[in-house]
Amino acid sequence: MRKLIFTLFTFILTFSLFSQNTTTGNNNKRGWATEGYFSFNVGQGGSRNWAAGSEKFTLQTAAYFNYQANRKWRKNIWENSIDLSYALTNSSSTGFRKTDDKIDFVSMFRHRISKKDNVVGGGAWFNARTQFHDGFDYTENPKERISGLMAPGYLTLGPGFDIRAKKASLFVSPFAPRLILFTNRPYSFNYQGGVKPDGSQEIPLSWHYNVDPERQVRFELGALVSFKFKSEVAKNITYSTRADFFSNYLDDPQNIDVFWTNVLHMKVNNWLIVNYNFDLIYDDDVKLFGENHNKAATQMRSQLGVGFAARLK
Repeated sequence: MRKLIFTLFTFILTFSLFSQNTTTGNNNKRGWATEGYFSFNVGQGGSRNWAAGSEKFTLQTAAYFNYQANRKWRKNIWENSIDLSYALTNSSSTGFRKTDDKIDFVSMFRHRISKKDNVVGGGAWFNARTQFHDGFDYTENPKERISGLMAPGYLTLGPGFDIRAKKASLFVSPFAPRLILFTNRPYSFNYQGGVKPDGSQEIPLSWHYNVDPERQVRFELGALVSFKFKSEVAKNITYSTRADFFSNYLDDPQNIDVFWTNVLHMKVNNWLIVNYNFDLIYDDDVKLFGENHNKAATQMRSQLGVGFAARLK
């Protein structure tokens, strides 16, 4: 079942991206309207015999990829969007450490309900979210693995209604099933057999995400609300945001999961850009924080980068 779900997700993503290259490049009513960009940022620093204190060598790299492909025909709209990001920092004292890692794919099919306008529509919303590879908690010695590819992986599919204005849209699904997968080494013990030097037993990593390590999957059913907004706030400066809210009917529905992503895109010229990304996540089932690493907390991450960019159409 889990392999089938992952294979299906890979197929949907591959088909969506491949189909854009096999259709006509004209953004007409029967074809695909595509838009995206890729950026790569690099920063470097170093010192020697610096009395004020400094790393001997630092290197920061970050890559961002965003691509959208939408198709309109008759009263129907099929919208696809993928966001990929990955960033590393390397210093002489700590070595390589990951500072950003995201795979976020959204696909929505919409059929217009309004007779005279395009304000209200009905359809389905699909989201797949995970990361490229392992993440670690460096406050522990030795470092502890706390996440990985499809560990966890979030798959959400919800039928519902879409309400939109010129620059914003709101999708509401009263019954949206969600699967939380943990397919990559769910036990993730740091010590052999999970037995610590003091004789105590380690907790399987997937338990921190409220996923049974033997089943490696958790099923949820809840209400989903997804809000999107995009606007050119000034010349060559675009702000876009997406906020997803999910309430699980089956377990503590009052604890609402939040996934909020923001991008401020500033174009300097045809090849130089400035990007600011801010993400906020709250999931009551992710208990990795606090003194004993057993509490939920608001997760926040920001990245500011200047680098080279290429527009994709």
